[in-house]
Amino acid sequence: MLAILAPVLVFGLVIFIHEFGHFMAAKATGVYAPRFSIGFGPAIFKFRKGETEYVLAWLPLGGYVRMASRHDAETAFLEGGSEEETARHEADPNYDPDAMIPFGPKPVPENRWFESKPLWARIIVMIAGVFMNCVLAVVVGMTLAMHYGQVVWPSTVVGSVDVPASVPALARIQSGDSIRAVNGHAVSTWNDAIERIAGSDNSVQITTQRGTFDIPLRNVTAAQEAAGSLGYRVPPVIDSIVPGDRAAQAGFQRGDSIVSVDGHAIRSWADMVAIVSASANKLITFIVHRRAGMDTLNVTPRAATEPDPATGQPRTVGKMGAAAKDLSIKESVGLVASIGTGLRLTWVDATAVFRVLHEIGTGAVSVRELGGPIAITRASVSAARNGIDQLFELIALLSINVAVLNLLPIPILDGGQILINVLESAKGSPFSLRTREYILRFGLLAIALLFAIVMYNDTRSAFAKLFGWIGHLIGA
Repeated sequence: MLAILAPVLVFGLVIFIHEFGHFMAAKATGVYAPRFSIGFGPAIFKFRKGETEYVLAWLPLGGYVRMASRHDAETAFLEGGSEEETARHEADPNYDPDAMIPFGPKPVPENRWFESKPLWARIIVMIAGVFMNCVLAVVVGMTLAMHYGQVVWPSTVVGSVDVPASVPALARIQSGDSIRAVNGHAVSTWNDAIERIAGSDNSVQITTQRGTFDIPLRNVTAAQEAAGSLGYRVPPVIDSIVPGDRAAQAGFQRGDSIVSVDGHAIRSWADMVAIVSASANKLITFIVHRRAGMDTLNVTPRAATEPDPATGQPRTVGKMGAAAKDLSIKESVGLVASIGTGLRLTWVDATAVFRVLHEIGTGAVSVRELGGPIAITRASVSAARNGIDQLFELIALLSINVAVLNLLPIPILDGGQILINVLESAKGSPFSLRTREYILRFGLLAIALLFAIVMYNDTRSAFAKLFGWIGHLIGA
């Protein structure tokens, strides 16, 4: 059931909000909108209220608001047909003699056609979907901030540095460094430091007590990788022990401060975890500070399997069943602060999408990184399993992706339609039917190519596994 409900909620809410924006803007500017559809193709069900028919269709890959237009006959087939093509006849049980076409015989008034509106009104109608997607992302971020509060790590001391291949210069930052500023902005919490690092562009400047370091970022994802590779310093003090596990068997106690492991000095919890993780089923020696003296304890970490954070592949690590104290604090967030949080998170997500598109355009990032409906479905199910908050975080991220992608100057998309209307306004007359046909063909080809790429990316691993299984079966 979760595999059905989660994608429906994610896709449905994002699509509905986008199309609702177009619909409300059309209504506000007086454009006749006879159809509001979520999905394409034949209707699952539909009903008419006022002058609009509301449709839920079978193919949930988008939606549309059908508006009265004289210049979109070429694309009307995507929206269930034009007003004339779908006009109902008197024999139709849903025929309304008092309604405008397609529901009745009355013609659409001149001032209700999309082309009759001034350029500013048409742009408002076309940009309203993007605007509403941004509003949805802000509202989700704001609501989560108000409901859950903000988890804050009140120190800026680095506990670990796992240098990623994309940011080799991050090795200049060392465990024990206290981050004082990022890109020239003073930081007072770990949250501030990591957020500013993740929001960097071509390079990030980190100031510590040892000096200022300029760290180049090779591509659009490097900033996020750099932020995720820095660990917050947690003191190497045991706060809790799993009964019956290896630490309990070895005699560890709550409050033990770890001084060294196998002769290696320990400055943070991450230092200790790194050694234990690499010592599955190997005897290691701890020196701990306990009360007024020192004790020596021997423990053999048990082997456990967990995904590698870099590759996602399973790996064997050592575990001993001890945990450090959680030093984070949760702060309540008021209305004004939550709005700021929602705006900030939305801006970070939007700029990240723009940077990815730029990197794809320049070839720095492969189109293999693009995901489609199947990838989104998997992500939505995974997010739902991890909690309602992660599900709505995914909704906010997808909403911003839809907003940014719709701004691309590709015909059929909102950005392309805005560009066409602006060019026609500058030209002083509409493009010819042949020109519009060429523009439409380009737009359909671009969208079809994009859809083919993301569907290939979504399914290539499954097909690789299938062919591998077939090859193994036949002994190839």
